[in-house]
Amino acid sequence: MTTRKQDGMPLEVLLVEDSPGDVRLTQEAFRDAQALINLHIAFDGVDAMEFLNREGTHGGAPRPDFILLDLNLPRMDGREVLVQIKSDESLRTIPVVILTTSEDEADIVKSYELQANCYLKKPVQFEAFEKLVRSINDFWLTTVTLPQQRRA
Repeated sequence: MTTRKQDGMPLEVLLVEDSPGDVRLTQEAFRDAQALINLHIAFDGVDAMEFLNREGTHGGAPRPDFILLDLNLPRMDGREVLVQIKSDESLRTIPVVILTTSEDEADIVKSYELQANCYLKKPVQFEAFEKLVRSINDFWLTTVTLPQQRRA
């Protein structure tokens, strides 16, 4: 199954993740899911906000259709990124999925209080991680109707 937006273009996904290993696993899992996705990477929260606001080297960045956000990031953590996304009128409709190693109940509750669309715990094993990314693809990128992009 090929994942496409209504206009036939690939989905723009922003992965905010500081672990090179997890970035590679996510890239491989999306590739294995055969999804038509442009995966953009931000390695910390500051870089993610620059991407979303099209600042600095991200001047021509596309608006993501979907964001995968780790909580534990350098320079600006995922909680603060989530606050900024959901408080910005032009960004708040972008679905944000927390994808993190934290099982802390306080992190789960806080993420939903900050309007995360869902909270997923990263599995340690590649097969389980690949299955999780496939389920993200199947639900969020294939089944769900995403809001059409607003042009800034």
